[in-house]
Amino acid sequence: MTIDRAVFAIAGLFVLLSVLLAHFHSENWLWFTAFVGANLLQSAFTGFCPMAMILKKLGLKSGCAF
Repeated sequence: MTIDRAVFAIAGLFVLLSVLLAHFHSENWLWFTAFVGANLLQSAFTGFCPMAMILKKLGLKSGCAF
């Protein structure tokens, strides 16, 4: 798995998890969903992604985007 695919998979997992937590626990978990979305948006324009940096240090192969 490349860093690109791992970032998309982790972001999708975080969004789904936060939506479930918002539904069953507290609506304040939707702020986490907004944070993930904002981070994806800024990384599209700047190329800076903290999760990609973490995954690179863990040894995943680079993809096209990161």
